[in-house]
Amino acid sequence: MINCKSQAELDKMKRSGQIVRQVLDAVKKLVAPGVSTMDLELAAEEKIKELGAKPAFKGYHEYPCVLCTSVNNEIIHGIPSEKRVLKEGDIVSIDCGVVLDGYYGDSAITVPVGKSLAPELKKLLDVTETSLKKAIAEVRLGKTVGDVGAAVQEYVEANGFSVVREFVGHGIGTRLHEDPQVPNFGTRGHGTRLREGMVIAIEPMVNIGKPGARVLDDKWTAVTEDGSYSAHFEHTVAVTRNGPLVLTE
Repeated sequence: MINCKSQAELDKMKRSGQIVRQVLDAVKKLVAPGVSTMDLELAAEEKIKELGAKPAFKGYHEYPCVLCTSVNNEIIHGIPSEKRVLKEGDIVSIDCGVVLDGYYGDSAITVPVGKSLAPELKKLLDVTETSLKKAIAEVRLGKTVGDVGAAVQEYVEANGFSVVREFVGHGIGTRLHEDPQVPNFGTRGHGTRLREGMVIAIEPMVNIGKPGARVLDDKWTAVTEDGSYSAHFEHTVAVTRNGPLVLTE
């Protein structure tokens, strides 16, 4: 069942979304060679507490941390660790969710480590982030989930990269994951029609190589099957009569 939100509910979701943005902005500044993904985790946990929210991920299906930190060929759900130390030229995806007054916000960014990023990786980050912007532009009354997914797929594949199929975006509200599912691929005009008050988390996951993914023995970390690098960007977006309303920027 799809829950359409009132203006009062969207206002609450905007507040939770703004906390997610502040956390990601703070953590992004810490990304550097020699920093561990656990360093990022501890900073995020402290920031969430400081801002009066609760982490959405920690304890969700027994997930142990407040962030997902996915490095290089890791697509999503990488678990922060003191042993995972970032190196010059790496990329790290940072995914954060919080809950405030019963409403969730969810967003992700992918960040270069250091200053010597390979041109192909720079293109990967640019294409993935732009595909998210193109998907957000489709969030309008009368459009469909298929339009959103097609916008991502068309742009990504036109640039020579591939879209992950095994993991998708989702509705969000008083639960972290609600209906509908929001794939990063699709056919225009197909799927759930967007209605006023719907809120969806759109999250392109883009691989340099083939689209295949597999989950490691930790039961969480998803990596590319072929070892190619992957990027992930995400925003929580509401459908309004005036067009898309990004709640996490």
